[in-house]
Parts: sequence; structure tokens; C-alpha cells
Amino acid sequence: MDIDVLGALAVRENGISITPTAPKPRQVLALLALHADQVVPVSALIEELWGAVPPRSARTTLQTYVLQLRALIATALEGGDAERTAKDVLVTLPGGYLLNSGGGTSDVKEFDRLAALGYRAMDAGDFPHAAQRLREALALWSGPAFADVHGGVQLDMETRRLEEIRLCALDQRIEADLKLGRHRELLAELTVLVSRYRTHENLHGQFMIALHRSGRRGEALDVYQRLRATLVRDLGLEPSAALRRLQRSILMAGPESAAAVGKAAVTAVTGTGPRADRLVRA
Repeated sequence: MDIDVLGALAVRENGISITPTAPKPRQVLALLALHADQVVPVSALIEELWGAVPPRSARTTLQTYVLQLRALIATALEGGDAERTAKDVLVTLPGGYLLNSGGGTSDVKEFDRLAALGYRAMDAGDFPHAAQRLREALALWSGPAFADVHGGVQLDMETRRLEEIRLCALDQRIEADLKLGRHRELLAELTVLVSRYRTHENLHGQFMIALHRSGRRGEALDVYQRLRATLVRDLGLEPSAALRRLQRSILMAGPESAAAVGKAAVTAVTGTGPRADRLVRA
């Protein structure tokens, strides 16, 4: 089974799509696919479909959706392994259901694998390898997770979680590129990112460094002032101490010291690492 959720939902068995078009069965498959090879409790599926106030017929209706998914799986299995049935793929277990991937592919698992390699390379100071692995991980995303699924409580929570780990990988890939001196190549990307994530301090700090290293000190300081105004207005917060230090370093430095300021500041702003960076989004 091949599972893609980092963008549009696509689940294939024997190369044939088993993704339903009806919204509710699509939600069920999305949650099962994300947790492939793990039991998803009936309670979690019911909460996903109907929230905190499910109808009395919730369990029966869920069983109907499971039967619909098994019908799609059975069609996909035709002509394949005759000994494998739809019930072997979508398994009923005490308390829940399990989607048996049969050792197939998962874009989420591949993202996690590549991102872990990138983080380890960062920790070892191997910035070319880190940038490459993290870029490969991020290339697996074709849009927001579950982009074409109308999510409920469970999927919305998972979508936010996946977006957070994507941002962590993005943050570290940009840091690796800065350490490799690719500041000019990053300017266009960071211009878009700071507009999208208006209170993300790491991205703003990285943008400031890239601008300063490119000889655009005034614009780098403007980025800080815009971020500070947004944080104070929207959240009642001042920028972090690390970002204030970066602003002072740029303010006091001459153009000839841009590279030195940038090298020191990358660690100062993003040195907490991918698992602990400060992320506040509007």
C-alpha cells in the first residue's frame, strides 16, 4: 500500500486508488492512513466524524463506512494476491481498526526519516548534507497535509502537528543554507515566509541575517521593527533576547562585518535546535 497525506490524500493498493470521494469515508481513511499499522480507536474515529455530540447510530454508521472502504480495497485486490482479503488490509480489532500497509510506502514516514538524517547532520556540523536531506524531506510536501479532506477534531489536530514538524525542518534547512553562505539565494523565499508567518521569530532572524549579509542593513533593521510592532500589537510581547541581540549587532556593525555578524547570529537566533525553537504564529 502506498500512502500520501502531505498534500492531497492518496491511498493506493496494488497501484489502484482506494480513496473514496464521499467526505465521511474519506475522513475515516485519512485517519487510518496517517496511523497505518496502528490501531485507531473507534472513539477517535467517532470524534473525528461527529465531534463531541455523535448520533446514537454513530457506531453503526462507522461500520458502514468501513464496509465501503473494504469494497474499494477488494476491487483493488482483484488480480493480485488471492489469499489477501479486504479484511486483511482493513482489520477489525478489539476497540478499533487497523490499516495494514503491507510494508508499503508512506510520505510521512519518509519525511521523518529524511528529516532525522538532516538533524543529525546539523548536529555533526555537516551542513551540505543537512541542507540536502532536509530539502529532500520538504520536497515530499505538495501542499498542506490532508489538503482535500474536510477534517474534524482529530485530523485538524494532526494537520497542525504535521505543519509544526514541517516548519521545524524548514527552519533547519534555512539555517544550514545560511551557514553555507547562500544568503542571497534565500532572500526571495524568506520574503514570502515572513509574510506568511508574521510572528515567527526564527524566520525573521534568518531574513535579517540574509539581508545584512547581502549589504542591505537598513532593510534588515526594518524587518526587526515590523516584527516587534506585530508582536507588541497582536500578542503583547517583545522580541526574544536573541533577536534583540541580533538587531543590536546589525545596528552597530559596518557593511564590512556583515559576514561575521551573520555567522555569529545564526547560532544565536536558531541555536535552540529544531525540537525546541520558539514558534508563535498569527
